[in-house]
Amino acid sequence: MPLCLALATLLLTIVVPTAQAQSRQAGFERRVTADGIEVGIWYPASGTPVHQRLGLYTQDVVPGARVPQGSRPLIVISHGTGGDFAGHVDTATALARAGFIVAALTHLGDNWRDNGRATRIEGRPAALSATISYMLHAWPGHASIDPDRIGAFGFSAGGFTVLAAAGGRPDMTRFADHCAQRPAVFVCTLLKSQPRALKSGWPPMADPRIKAVVVAAPAIGFTFDRAGLAAVRIPVQLWRADDDRILPASFHADAVRDALPNRPEFQPVLGAGHFDFLAPCADPTSTPQLCQSAPGFDRTRFHESFNSEVVRFFSNKLSRGS
Repeated sequence: MPLCLALATLLLTIVVPTAQAQSRQAGFERRVTADGIEVGIWYPASGTPVHQRLGLYTQDVVPGARVPQGSRPLIVISHGTGGDFAGHVDTATALARAGFIVAALTHLGDNWRDNGRATRIEGRPAALSATISYMLHAWPGHASIDPDRIGAFGFSAGGFTVLAAAGGRPDMTRFADHCAQRPAVFVCTLLKSQPRALKSGWPPMADPRIKAVVVAAPAIGFTFDRAGLAAVRIPVQLWRADDDRILPASFHADAVRDALPNRPEFQPVLGAGHFDFLAPCADPTSTPQLCQSAPGFDRTRFHESFNSEVVRFFSNKLSRGS
């Protein structure tokens, strides 16, 4: 073989795998909608990723990457009480690298900057739906989204949010008995700090554009009974932290599992605490309550399997023709 041909062959063996690897990256941008909702957006990209700090977390994304053409599924992400759009950055980037467009909103009045409306939880599903509408119509890359393949991911209060957006109808009067017996639990101390009248009835909030949901450590699961979740007929992947001391599973994740009309894809996580569904922090010592796991629980290793399972679920349930 001539020397020049041998060199060309060697270069191809090096360049082609590198190009394939670069094509499986995530682009990222932050936008604010006309309604004032902050949205982090991840999407499939090619190029060389850059390591960035994002709040408590880090990410490897391609800055300034173009949104790819095509018709891609959309996943919207709803964070927990007092969080923001960045809390599930590793899950978002994993989905983007798998071909999804991802939009994570920061809930107005229920984030780390302003938590003054945290108990006005009925505003959350509407904000999630508004984010979907923004992505489908106002986001500059909207032509790349398949409006028939939309999923939602929610953690904690975000888990409640996506269940309500999927058709769940909670009975908020159940708080009275729950908090009378357990006044020191998180949801009851939050309600005491931000008191409000909790009436029966729940306004229609189902968003038929959502075709599948992933729910991690959902909040106030006890407000749902079988009638309240009877309309949730789309596929559900439900995650439980077995050592959840913020939202004990028996009143939250397990209550949701028992009330769903169709059996969810149930994923219990041995040894996990409530906040282990958040992305691994850049510096776990900076915010120990959120960032540090119990001794013996490896959050980084867990998230490798967690993200893989979330990607698999949405890939199966939002495939064309599913």
